[in-house]
Amino acid sequence: MAVIGVGGVFVKSADPAATRAWYQDVLGMSLNEYGEFDFRHRRSADTFEDGARTIFARFDAASTYFDPSPHPLMINLIVDDLDAILARLADRGVPLVGEPETYPYGRFAWIMDPDGVKLELWESVRA
Repeated sequence: MAVIGVGGVFVKSADPAATRAWYQDVLGMSLNEYGEFDFRHRRSADTFEDGARTIFARFDAASTYFDPSPHPLMINLIVDDLDAILARLADRGVPLVGEPETYPYGRFAWIMDPDGVKLELWESVRA
């Protein structure tokens, strides 16, 4: 017996339809046949030498890493072109939370969704 992955992330929303529309407009995401978003693992696996992975991590309750979100979670989204996403965000008037950062394992930027959930946008270094 083993847990083999994360099957979904489910978040309450004051207005699910408006939030879905925001993700479509701002991040260019497409709804699946069930009216929600999904990600095919094969596409992200192409970026990672040893296969795609989803990080499931716990942060100390006193962590400020999710600020300014009031929620006890943050969603990390893998993007294939952070510069293009940043241009799209600017075009739609979506402010960044802090400045983009670069590390040996990739580039990051942060935004807030309409429900106040902090999104971490991550462009991985190609393997």
